[in-house]
Amino acid sequence: MTMSVTQQVITIAMVVLGTMLTRFLPFILFPAGKTTPDYIRYLGRVLPTAVLGLLVIYCLKDVTFLSGTYGIPEMVGVASVVLIHFWKKNMLLSIASGTVVYMVMIQVVF
Repeated sequence: MTMSVTQQVITIAMVVLGTMLTRFLPFILFPAGKTTPDYIRYLGRVLPTAVLGLLVIYCLKDVTFLSGTYGIPEMVGVASVVLIHFWKKNMLLSIASGTVVYMVMIQVVF
C-alpha cells in the first residue's frame, strides 16, 4: 500500500506541526519573565520518579518466579542497576550497565 503525493505532503506537514507545537508551546505558555505555576513545578518533581516506577513495573510484569530462570536474570539486573546507581550516582551508567548485565545473563548464563 502506497501513499499518494498529497497524502505524503499532509503526513509530513502534520509531523512538522506536531513537532513545532510540542517544541514551542511550553515557551508560549510559560514565558521567561513569568513565574512557573506550582502544579507544573510539582509535576517536574514527581513525574521522573513515577515514570521510572512505571518502567520497572512494565519490565518485570511478565517475570515468572516459579518456572524457567525463576526471575534470576531480571533480579540480578535490577540489583546491578541499584548498586551501580548508589555507587556512581549516574542514571545512564546504571541503566546501561544493568542492561548489559541482564543481556549477558540471558545470553551466556541461562
